[in-house]
This record gives sequence, C-alpha cells and structure tokens, in this order.
Amino acid sequence: MFTPKFPHLSSPLRIGNVTLQNRMCAAPTGFPYITADGLVTDDMIAFYELRARGGAAAVTVSEALTHSTGRSHGRVIDLTADGVLQGLTDLARAIRRHGAVASIELNHSGIYAEMDIPKGERDAAALRYGPSVASLPGGRRAAKMTQDMIAEIVKSFGDAAALCKRAGFDMVMIHGGHGWLIEQFLSPAINHRGDEYGGSPKKRARLAIEIIDSVRAAVGPGFPIEFRMSGVENMFRGYNIDDAVAFAALIEDKIDLLHVSAGFGEVNFDMTHPSMFAPHGVNVHLAAAVKKRVRVPVATVGALGEPDMMEEIIASGAADVVCMARALLADPELPRKVVSNRSGEILRCLRCLTCHTERTLTQTRICAVNPIIGRENESRFARPPAAPKRVLVAGGGPSGMTAALTAARRGHKVILCERSDALGGALRAGRDVPFKHASFDFIRNRELMMRLAGVDIMLGVEVTPGLVRSISPDALIVAVGSEHIIPDIPGADGANVFTASELPDVISKLGEAVAVLGGGLAGCESALNLALTGRHATLVEMGPEFAPDANPRHRPILLRILDEDYHIKMRANMRATAVSARGLHADAQRGVRVLFEVDAVIIAAGMKPRLAAADALRSLAPETAFVGDCVSVKNIREAVFRGYHAALDL
Repeated sequence: MFTPKFPHLSSPLRIGNVTLQNRMCAAPTGFPYITADGLVTDDMIAFYELRARGGAAAVTVSEALTHSTGRSHGRVIDLTADGVLQGLTDLARAIRRHGAVASIELNHSGIYAEMDIPKGERDAAALRYGPSVASLPGGRRAAKMTQDMIAEIVKSFGDAAALCKRAGFDMVMIHGGHGWLIEQFLSPAINHRGDEYGGSPKKRARLAIEIIDSVRAAVGPGFPIEFRMSGVENMFRGYNIDDAVAFAALIEDKIDLLHVSAGFGEVNFDMTHPSMFAPHGVNVHLAAAVKKRVRVPVATVGALGEPDMMEEIIASGAADVVCMARALLADPELPRKVVSNRSGEILRCLRCLTCHTERTLTQTRICAVNPIIGRENESRFARPPAAPKRVLVAGGGPSGMTAALTAARRGHKVILCERSDALGGALRAGRDVPFKHASFDFIRNRELMMRLAGVDIMLGVEVTPGLVRSISPDALIVAVGSEHIIPDIPGADGANVFTASELPDVISKLGEAVAVLGGGLAGCESALNLALTGRHATLVEMGPEFAPDANPRHRPILLRILDEDYHIKMRANMRATAVSARGLHADAQRGVRVLFEVDAVIIAAGMKPRLAAADALRSLAPETAFVGDCVSVKNIREAVFRGYHAALDL
C-alpha cells in the first residue's frame, strides 16, 4: 500500500466550489511572450501548461490588465483587448486538462504604470494615476485618481473577472500587494487622500473592498476569489503586520483564499523575491500571523521549495497552501515528485535571479538550471533520434552532466568520464557555502538523474585521444571546463596562496585575515564566504567596479550585504604586484604602493578555457561538440543551455 511521505502537502483542500488536489500551487509568474496588443500566444500556453503537467494543484496566470491605465510590463495580457477571449479559453483548457485549477491574477499598476517597459515601447505621454500625486524616478509624476476614475477601475475588475470565468478559469486572484494600485491605496506612505478612500485604515481599504465586491457580483456565489496582499511593506511610513492582519479581517468573509506575500515592489525587491542569501521560507511568519486571526484559508509564498519545510508549514497550521514561482521554473514537476515520494529527484532553484534579470534585460523568460523554460513548445515537439548512438562525454561539470542526462533521456547509450574524483566542475567551489547550497545540490541531483537514466559515470578517468579511440563513440561531447588565471607576479605560487576553487578545502587553515584578489562575482562571493566563517576579508580589484559580471538583480543585493551586513573592505583600482609572507602588495592610482597585511591570499582573478585539453580531442569521432567553459567561460546558465542543445543535436 502506498503511504505518502508528505501527507499534509499531498492532501486536498476545498476552496469555494473547487478542490485543490494537493497544497502546492504555482504562484503567478509572468511570461513575456505575449503579443504587443496583449493577446495570449501558443508559447505562453505551453509555459503555464508545463506547471499543470508537473502536478501543481493550481496554476495562476500572472498580472492580467483590467484597465488601459494600469499597464506595468512590456508584455501583459490585456483583458480589454479585442480577441483576447479565444487565447484565454485555450490557456484555461490547457491548465485544466491536467487536473490543475486554472486561476488568473487581475491587476492594475497605479503609479507604476509603464515601469518595466522597454524604452522603445514606452508611451512618453502616458499618464500614471494613483491614490495621490506622486513623484517617481526619472522625473516622472503620477496624478491623483478622481472618484469617477476609481469607479471605472472598480468596474473593470468585475468585467475582467466575468470574462475570465467565461473563458473557463476556475478562480480569479485580485492582486493587492507588491506595491501595485490596491496596495498603494492601503499604504499610509503613498495614500494621502482626504476623502472616503484615504485617512483611516478602513477608508484606505475601501478600494480593495469595492473591487472584491465588484468581482463577486460578476462571478457569483461559490466561484473562488483569491486575494494577494503584502504582510508588511517594509518601507518608511508603510503599514506593518498588525495593519495587515486588521485589513485581512475586513475582507476575509468576501474571499476564499488569502495569499500573504511581502514587500512593496521595487522599493524592496529582494523581500518580495528572496535571494540566495535569505533563509528558505523567510516570509512564512507573515502568513502565520494572519492565519492566527482569520478563518479563511491562507497561502504563503517566498523562497519555498523544500518539501520537509513545506510539509511542516501545512502540518503546523502556519498556512493552508504553499505557493512557488521560481522553484517551479527550476523543476516544474516538483509537486508530482513530492506526491509520488520522489522528492530526492527535485532540481532546486538557485535563487540566482536570472529569471528576473532576463525579463528586464531581454524581455524573455529563462532559468539558469532548466533549459526548457521559454522553449516549452520547442522541447515538447523535439524529435527522437533516428537511431541510438554511443555517446562519450568528456567532463562532469554542469555542461557535461546536462549533455549526458539529456542524451540518455533521448535513448542514447552514454558514458561520462570525469578526470577528478567528483562531479560538479566549477560548482564544487560552492560546497559547504550556505548561500550556495542549491548550486552544490545541483551536482547531487544531476548525478542521481544520470544514474536513473542509465548514464555510465566514470570518475578519475580523463578522456584522452587513446581512450576515445578505444571506446570508438559515435559522438563525443567535450566539456573539459576551465582553469584559474594566475597573475604573473612574484609569490603567486607561495604556500599562503590558494585559488577560489580550493577555498572550501583550505578555509580552516587560512588564519584570521585574508585578501581576495579579484573583485568579480567569484571573488565577492568568496569574500562573503570568508566573512560568514568569522574571518576578516579584504577584496582587492584591479578595475573600478565589483561584481560587474553578476546579473543586475543579484549584484546590488550582494554588494549591499558585503558592505552593510559584513563591512568587508573593498579596494578598487588596485593592481597586485606581489605576494609575500607579510601579505598582498599592490599599486594604487598615482603610483601609491599598498600592503594588505593578511595571513593568506585567495586568487579569484578569472578563469580561462582549457583549450589545450579540448583541442587534443578534435576530429576523433564522427560527431564532436564542444560545450561549456572549454569554449567560453561564462556561467551555469550558458553551460546548461549549451550542454542541453548539444545533446538534442545528436
């Protein structure tokens, strides 16, 4: 008899007139592949359907626009657009046919209209409206909404909900958090009105209540209404958890599920979207505080994805539902794996914020560890190979592991050889580093999945031309990785000098004061790791900036932690000249010589491809592909992407 390992997570929950088959839901996650006029595309349908196929109890489509004045992003579903119903219907059907409840998030951005739209598409003349006049970054201003406009927007939410119900959605979610319009009215920091929509907490809640009532009138009794709110704003003069609890009490009889998130949009982005430096489930306490005071079921969200923690959240009564966004980008099948007692197969989200960065920079949605994201349709219709091949993969880093796993899943016979005694390549530098736990777990997961797929893994075996000839593969995938760039300075080979890759093995031997030579992402994270162990770290960088290679969502969080939380010394424009027993010698600007008196030096001056090792393996098999750092040193996203597609090309 089957006994679920996570019985509370796997249990059903009745919400209005629908039943959630488990307690794990796909939180609203924007997908930018929408037409310019706000219509649903086939790619978008495939994106959301993947979560439904993966076992999520409910899948919520993100941020559908209810009114022309509320467009926040470059690509959002416009529920007022001609022809939108057909795509909505196909989208709802795609979610529902896998047993998931289809929900859609209704939103208006208020003063943040046109906030995240590419410059070439921005309407410079567009007016922004909010509860009060507001000054915005870049010299923009927002006007105060009139009561007639408020009434129009309230009606738009009802009209939008009726349309979504007609399209076949099972629920609708009203977005009342994250700094958008409804929260702007709730916020004492933003709402300075003197009429019935401002002043007391109850008056500031009036817009939210009117919108909920408008939606209820449109969808009728029994149809589930979800409401999403921030438990705290965490900004000057913003509301706190006590205010949030009081507001929840005002609306609990009008809704069927209350989602408690955190933060006020761009003001504290990393509170709403916790980074790798924050604990898992960092915002659960907010949902728990609300749950104690209301009767309506409560959902929690924010850095969730660990089954043991999520089981405890439900079992303890801290929340009734757990919602995940980024965790289901990394592994859309996470809920199905939990319910079927396969939690060991879950691929963890790195919380590297690559997904958010790409939406901002390129208007695409991707994931660093899951190459299918953004290409769901392409992956679904990938053709199987004409005939299975014998494939040899040289290198067990992220690119090699991804290539081996993908090739094996397609039916090829795969041998992976790694010259060291462990898999992981450059990712092994993250072992024993708290904020890199998910990166190191990536290695464990890929090894498990390769073995389940039948990959023959050979450790301590370097792929040489002789080995290739003896195996005689049909295809050779070369993923031999990279090596550290060692500065050509006296003492760089000294007994007190180590590379960033060696840091986990030698950290206990370094002494109290350590200099990190190289202020890129690897150097910054090495310095933080040193600080976490109680050591005094100094970052020394030749250029003017630190972590310029980090993505623009991750970088400011990292630099703030280095500076404000750990007060790490950061010295830019310093050219290292030597290492001695006394420490690291450097030249500053205008010829000033500096000695950093430290016990040890960690070199994080960059990596270079292992070109000689790669070149030695050319022209030895009928098909040869070169992937990962041995081609160009970049990041895990590029390594995974290239390894995946090299295997698809076989």
